[in-house]
Amino acid sequence: MTKYVYSFKEGSADMKNLLGGKGSNLAEMTNIGLKVPPGYTVTTEACLEYLEEGDISQKIEKQMKENMEEIEEEMGQKFGDTEDPLLVSVRSGAAVSMPGMMDTILNLGLNDKTIKGLTERTDERFAYDSYRRFINMFGEVVRGIPHSKFEERMDKVKKKRGAEKDVDLDAEGMKEVTEKYKDLVGDIPSDPWKQLVEATKAVFASWDNERAIRYRDLNDLPHDMGTDVNVQVMVYGNTGKNSGSGVAFTRDPSTGENKIYGEFLRNAQGEDVVAGIRTPLDISDLRDIWPDVYEELKEVCGILEEKYKDMQDLEFTIEDGELFILQTRTGKRTPNAAVKIAHDMHEEGIISKEVALLRIDGDQVEKILHKRIDPEAETKKLTKGINASPGAASGKVVFDTDEADERGSNDEDIVLVRSETTPEDIHGLVASQGVLTSRGGMTSHAAVVARGMGKPCVAGAEEIEIKSKEGYFEIDGKRIDKDDIITIDGTTGDVILGEAPLIEPKFTGEFEKLLQWADDIRKMGVRANADTPEDTEKAVEFGAEGVGLCRTEHMFFEPQRLEAMQELIISDDSQERKKALDKLMPMQKKDFRELFEAIGGRPIIIRLLDPPLHEFAPTEEKRQRELADKLGMDEDEIKAKVEKLEEENPMLGHRGCRLGITFPEIYRMQVRAILEAASETKEDGCDVKPKIMVPIIGNVEELKNIKERVIEEVERNVFEERQRIDYEVGTMIEIPRAAVTADEIAEEAEFFSFGTNDLTQMGIGFSRDDAGTFIPNYIDQGIFDKDPFQVLDQKGIGQFIEMATERGRKTKDDLSVGICGEHGGEPSSVKFCHGAELDYVSCSPYRVPVARIAAAQVVIEEEMEVDEGVDGY
Repeated sequence: MTKYVYSFKEGSADMKNLLGGKGSNLAEMTNIGLKVPPGYTVTTEACLEYLEEGDISQKIEKQMKENMEEIEEEMGQKFGDTEDPLLVSVRSGAAVSMPGMMDTILNLGLNDKTIKGLTERTDERFAYDSYRRFINMFGEVVRGIPHSKFEERMDKVKKKRGAEKDVDLDAEGMKEVTEKYKDLVGDIPSDPWKQLVEATKAVFASWDNERAIRYRDLNDLPHDMGTDVNVQVMVYGNTGKNSGSGVAFTRDPSTGENKIYGEFLRNAQGEDVVAGIRTPLDISDLRDIWPDVYEELKEVCGILEEKYKDMQDLEFTIEDGELFILQTRTGKRTPNAAVKIAHDMHEEGIISKEVALLRIDGDQVEKILHKRIDPEAETKKLTKGINASPGAASGKVVFDTDEADERGSNDEDIVLVRSETTPEDIHGLVASQGVLTSRGGMTSHAAVVARGMGKPCVAGAEEIEIKSKEGYFEIDGKRIDKDDIITIDGTTGDVILGEAPLIEPKFTGEFEKLLQWADDIRKMGVRANADTPEDTEKAVEFGAEGVGLCRTEHMFFEPQRLEAMQELIISDDSQERKKALDKLMPMQKKDFRELFEAIGGRPIIIRLLDPPLHEFAPTEEKRQRELADKLGMDEDEIKAKVEKLEEENPMLGHRGCRLGITFPEIYRMQVRAILEAASETKEDGCDVKPKIMVPIIGNVEELKNIKERVIEEVERNVFEERQRIDYEVGTMIEIPRAAVTADEIAEEAEFFSFGTNDLTQMGIGFSRDDAGTFIPNYIDQGIFDKDPFQVLDQKGIGQFIEMATERGRKTKDDLSVGICGEHGGEPSSVKFCHGAELDYVSCSPYRVPVARIAAAQVVIEEEMEVDEGVDGY
């Protein structure tokens, strides 16, 4: 018979898929001797069965009862007993941590009879505080009543009784709150077992709630894992001033510093801490209040790090001075903290270099370079809150999460301002530049989610009085309206009026060392797409080993150059065209000289002009008139020329090598500028490795034509008078026909570079400019897992890459092959390129570190598979 329920004494950490992360860790902690309240786990298999069948089967319920009986025997209490009731918590726990995304119910087992027994055993205020919490959570989770409805009733009672906070209400106040909650929720089963079954069903159902699905989508998690349900004996942090609850990290999740980090509340249950309803105390205060408990917690943190070989996030409760550990999990951390923790754990001898590198999420590497406020700038500080997630951001104040989602998704810079956030606000957080809350702390929902996204967050800014319905907030009488611009600094906690100047950050020493480890391990090169000396220098700073794509068309959009380009494409007169080219030539040559100097002898691939000429044409009447006067043409002629240049489908039209064949003088000018600049740079003592790339080749004859009529002809003329330099000629593989005939093209090309943006467009048949209107729908319906313009379509477009690489190298075994679309900086695409045996990937400068890490990770993962599939890092 299938086993659906496991006691904490039966499970272990390696049963994560079955028991979920929370259940397997509770079992592991129980079995290594930590003080964990007894309980049992209903497996993820039971969840999936429930989601399919719509109910909990009798066999599952029978196993739940058997495990409850074992707990009753261990505790010497009975579930549902009216004199000394055993109460439990019901919590979810998927195999992968999803903090705040599913549901929890505490104090389950209370009813109008068992409350009397709890009152006799403890005190009336504590008992009714526990009862109202149970009704609240049961109402939210099982009945679907919004949290705000409960808050409204709590606030009315507090106002009536002159209480500022929940803890200020006496027993009668808690009784009144309880009655109001009962009226709101209506019928709650009086039978504790029925309560438990309904709660278990609700937690299982929460796997498919909207916020959980959204979280999995955002974090690229599978939807078919299911959650477990953990039923655990209650321990109470709200029995009085000698009790409390808290959250602790074994290292600082914001900075990675090796010290206990977290916060706690006296006389509170755990949900109070993470919900952000009250502003908690720093964990360091625990040392002063309960020094023995602090030392015990410190020891537990050491045990857990040694066991799990990673930073842990744990929840604890102190009941009348006794410490209990309620859960542990691998702690969420900022990208900067992830780097420091991985580096330090290796230096401390806890993990290997390889494991340290696998700990770094490639997608978050970019976020390591957080912006910060210029320390020299004069700013007007409004207030200071808790520095909950590092980095700085400016934006317009928005209070409504739906509005933040809509405006932020339309590229407006938004700062979401809330009293507190809940999991339902996640879409607004995603779309915002940062988040500011007036309540909560470093482990509140806003803080945890913002850190995971690499967004700045200032929490617990208690001086702020938020009037969201009226559309403003106040600080010391100063009113900040919706749409006013503020800046938040999640590193310091400062809230600043207006848009503060921000500084781009630099690598830390730990990150530099991790990247060096990655460079020692990876087998594939990493280059950058860079069009200017500034981009090139930034790319080199980030570790690029060359430029994999220099797009020359970007050099023509400066006003003086654009004017010459327009003269070139509009003029019918060959002499006028020559004049325009003569203007452009020295500009291009200067560009290339600066690029060669910036790249410092590393290889650089320069793509000849690619876009259709209409992109350079004058569209404004004023400019058309000026051009007509300059060229001695009628204005109507200019308009007619511009109209003639327009194409029905320009991405498949007169562009790339097709321009070079019909207007060879343009490519001749560019090739001459490249070769002369390279020769002069070489004469000045700087090594140069130029590679000329011809775009949009679909037929080997096109490449032959350009080489013979343009490149070789210019080469002869240039090197008659100048020092000869070595250079290569290659092509972009971006047309499916080029991939199919790569063996022929390799006869003329010395290198291939896959332009995966266009290859995806032509291979799938999606317009890059228009696909955004339907791709999200494709992803929602499961047609695509990811946007193929962001993550390489390995099954489709990947086949072209593998085919072209294999066929090209059959013709020329030393053919250099790389990729220069933005896929070259996306981790899963980088790993595919390694498997396809490409020589290098090329991406934007800020994604170079991502590619370096990903290229090393794939080598480590391959070696781990060979070494029996090592799993335990």
